[in-house]
Amino acid sequence: MITNIHPTAHISPSATIADGAEIGPNVIVGDHSSIGAGTRVMANAVIGPWTQIGENNVIHFGAIVGHDPQDFGYKGEESWTIVGNGNVIREYVTIHRGNRPGTKTMIGSNNLFMAHSHVAHNCELGSNIILVNGALLAGHVVVEDRAIISGNSVVHQFCRIGTFAMMRGLSRSSRDVPPFCIMDDTHTVKALNLVGLKRNGFDQSRIRALKNAFKLLFLSGLNMQNALAEVERSLHITDDVRYLIDFIKSAKRGVCFGRGLIVDVEDKE
Repeated sequence: MITNIHPTAHISPSATIADGAEIGPNVIVGDHSSIGAGTRVMANAVIGPWTQIGENNVIHFGAIVGHDPQDFGYKGEESWTIVGNGNVIREYVTIHRGNRPGTKTMIGSNNLFMAHSHVAHNCELGSNIILVNGALLAGHVVVEDRAIISGNSVVHQFCRIGTFAMMRGLSRSSRDVPPFCIMDDTHTVKALNLVGLKRNGFDQSRIRALKNAFKLLFLSGLNMQNALAEVERSLHITDDVRYLIDFIKSAKRGVCFGRGLIVDVEDKE
């Protein structure tokens, strides 16, 4: 395989570019960084120092991956950005590295970061996640596999976004967003993510168990502690329901609260 590096690219002598990578015009690759085989970095993108990028990623025009954290406490110490395989990072996305010595921002594989989305320092993202245009993650946010954060949504630092959760456009949360749910407005759970669950192979029995738990947790009017106790007392606890319960119990910032009813429109393509 031939590595294609444009003559106008600026590659640090301490950086490593794997065979088969493609580096476009005016790209900057910082000190002690590495770019894996099959990864394509388009014109004017910047790969910061101490950034490890895996294989078969596509980094579009003007994206910045691994730059300094936006934190007054950061003094230029060695910290890292780790990116997996098969990610698509669109125009002008910004991903910042850890804000303290030896810390990391972690990105899994097969994620889509649409234009102008932002991942702040020390975030931990899983795989098969979508950040839509303008979505903003503050520092130390955790996003689990297959979550969707819609356009211009904002997430407060140290929050978690659960697996298969969906934040609707323009929504905002300073609480943890439970797995399998749709969140809207200000940390308000509106419905189960039924379309997302079906598209990912959840059968009716799995969905029915989550519906029953969802109704008690978010629609019953019980406070969360009592609702959790009622779920564990009265319902069949599947693996999915157990995951939802454990996620809520482990929340340090609280979880999004329920308001309104499940409506049929959430179950339509």
